[in-house]
Amino acid sequence: MASAVEVPDKDKMSNLSFFLNAPLDVSFAERPKPAIQDPHDVLVAINYTGICGSDVHYWQRGSIGHFVVREPMVLGHESAGTVVETGSAVTSLRPGDCVALEPGYACRRCSDCRAGHYNLCEKMVFAATPPHHGTLTGLWTAPADFCYKLPEGVSLREGALIEPLAVAVHIVKQASIRPGQSVVVMGAGPVGLLCAAVARAYGAITVVSVDVVQSKLDFARDFAATHTYLPQKRSPEENAAAIRELAGLPKGADVVIDASGAEPSIQTSLHLVRMGGVYVQGGMGKPDISFPIMALCLKEVTARGSFRYGPGDYELAIQLVSSGQVDVNKLVSQVVPFSKAEEAFNKVKQGEVIKILIGGPNENI
Repeated sequence: MASAVEVPDKDKMSNLSFFLNAPLDVSFAERPKPAIQDPHDVLVAINYTGICGSDVHYWQRGSIGHFVVREPMVLGHESAGTVVETGSAVTSLRPGDCVALEPGYACRRCSDCRAGHYNLCEKMVFAATPPHHGTLTGLWTAPADFCYKLPEGVSLREGALIEPLAVAVHIVKQASIRPGQSVVVMGAGPVGLLCAAVARAYGAITVVSVDVVQSKLDFARDFAATHTYLPQKRSPEENAAAIRELAGLPKGADVVIDASGAEPSIQTSLHLVRMGGVYVQGGMGKPDISFPIMALCLKEVTARGSFRYGPGDYELAIQLVSSGQVDVNKLVSQVVPFSKAEEAFNKVKQGEVIKILIGGPNENI
């Protein structure tokens, strides 16, 4: 796929959008077509959008933490599209360019932004996070520097998977993985699978994927993992010991990443990481959990959180796909037309797919 295509006529394009009105209550409606307001912005026709766990959570419950859907909100934030118009100050993109969208825009002025941690900005505007609409729509305006041109050979479908891959890149960066290390990833959902793949790209020799669903582990073994483990009904300490034996890690893993947010996984992780090792929390679960604080202290574990993505993460994610080091196409179970968006959400909820893409509404599927 080329990095630029024929420029669509925005005046002939639909701005049909997929709204969440209330939990499990969705609808389609045309929105007014957006216009460029800032000279540094671009107008993008959305081609493909993936469904994230947070999208499903909003759809089912209408809230995540203190973010509550109080009025109809367009869902979606994992998207790629085609530039149809650029602001007068934009020089990095031109109409026809295919881009992956980074769906959050920081203030650029606060201390976190200036320190290079814009993902921590308190004024972040993030797609499909109340009160902001998401990208399951026809046309989308965005700052040009948060739209990443896809290189020759990277398709728009792959572009829609750059967002979750960037999440995994950020997690692996937080873990400071080095060549030759051992890594255990708890959870084999899309982000967990991508963490395993990025860890391999960073040079990890042993990568263990852990999940409670055997079919996910079967996929993980073909995708990136060197070992897989299905947790048994035993204590976290016993499961940790079984993983060490399985992977030949008598002293424990150099790095353990939790991409599940599940309390038993977190407990097992801290018993599994080696003395002086690194633990990264990438998955979000219950607000409060019980975890083995003695294991954390006695091992002098370096524990870090990970939230979305920051400077350079999208660029590296695109390079990993472009170079063939991470094959995100393998994650795509199905591509459906925009009219079947609700059906796609149901399939994700029921665990029928690894990653499903919704095309359009201006893409013919």
